Amino acid sequence: MANWIYPDWPAPSRVKSLVSTRLGGGSTGVYASLNLGEHVGDDAIEVAQNRTILREMLPNEPVWLNQVHGNTVAYADHVRERVQADAAVAWRRKTVCAVLTADCLPVLLCDDEGSVVAAVHAGWRGLLAGILEQTVSTMRQPPARLMAWLGPAIAQEHYEVGHEVRQAFVNDLPQTAAAFRGHGSGKWLADMYWLARLHLQRAGVTRIFGGDLDTFADQERFYSYRRDGVTGRMASLIWLNEEQN
Repeated sequence: MANWIYPDWPAPSRVKSLVSTRLGGGSTGVYASLNLGEHVGDDAIEVAQNRTILREMLPNEPVWLNQVHGNTVAYADHVRERVQADAAVAWRRKTVCAVLTADCLPVLLCDDEGSVVAAVHAGWRGLLAGILEQTVSTMRQPPARLMAWLGPAIAQEHYEVGHEVRQAFVNDLPQTAAAFRGHGSGKWLADMYWLARLHLQRAGVTRIFGGDLDTFADQERFYSYRRDGVTGRMASLIWLNEEQN
């Protein structure tokens, strides 16, 4: 049976959100068991069946993206075929925004009225490219009226990056220096959650929740690319329901 995570944040009741784990699907081996990624080498039939399990939890088929670690935001209400983007925004009821991850940070956003939602795939390249700032801008709401939830991602103690990555962040946003901890010559441990918080704050979003689920450490529940190399993908999804406050 599938095991879902329901984000704990004060979103309005019409905002629905869901995160899959690796539990409860039909994939086997390194992909066991609820792999939702079509691009990782898993059996296509098994992935389709896993997506059917997910679909039973949703009001519509998710708007899947071709994620490329960039800063393009898709208008999910108008997507008719797979688009290259790393975030999706929706205003219409029952349009399901979705991102796939296996260490990168999924970020879900909504406004206080429940009029707009967004799902963001935020790896370090996307954060540096401004994917969170671009998403906030695309949502067309004052940032003070938005809130964000940070989903399962690799924790700092497991996420080593080179000096050039740290320097790129610091050059762009000096406050991010505190999100890196030295780890040997020219190596640093990066705190993805802290980096995301700083970029959200720069965009004007200060109500930020989540950020306590480590994909690398929890092998039973989560896929992790850094830990396993070849592995599956989890989905983080958000949509607007018909229900009114």
